[in-house]
Amino acid sequence: MHGTLNHLLTGDYIWMHRLTGEGPSPTRLDAIQHDDFGHLRTARQAEDARIIAHVSSLTPEDISGTGRYRTISNPGDIEEELSLALLHVFNHQTHHRGQVHCLLTKITDEAPSLDLIRYQRQTGIGLIKGAAPASSAPQRRNRR
Repeated sequence: MHGTLNHLLTGDYIWMHRLTGEGPSPTRLDAIQHDDFGHLRTARQAEDARIIAHVSSLTPEDISGTGRYRTISNPGDIEEELSLALLHVFNHQTHHRGQVHCLLTKITDEAPSLDLIRYQRQTGIGLIKGAAPASSAPQRRNRR
């Protein structure tokens, strides 16, 4: 689990460097950024804020553009539609967060819900009309 959480952060560092030209630029996908979970959590929160700030600053014209970068695992030069690169960044996070959720469920017999709609209802993010009912807060699910 620790390696997967580090891989998520490493991947985001790589992509944010590709997208902004700033920040850490790891040269390995399996790099361990932080041995300590506390430091890893702090770094994760900072990187999430950086991702949110960057993506929030993009215009429709930016998103419909392209970006160029060099791959790490099998070095090569790539030019790609930015919209598809961003889709990959968020899909990558979803994929590995799902793996961590599965591990937590296996280890602890419970893990918090990761349902996007529950999160949106709890926070109000994306709601156009109506208030989030109290029953929509994320709930832990026991493994059976």
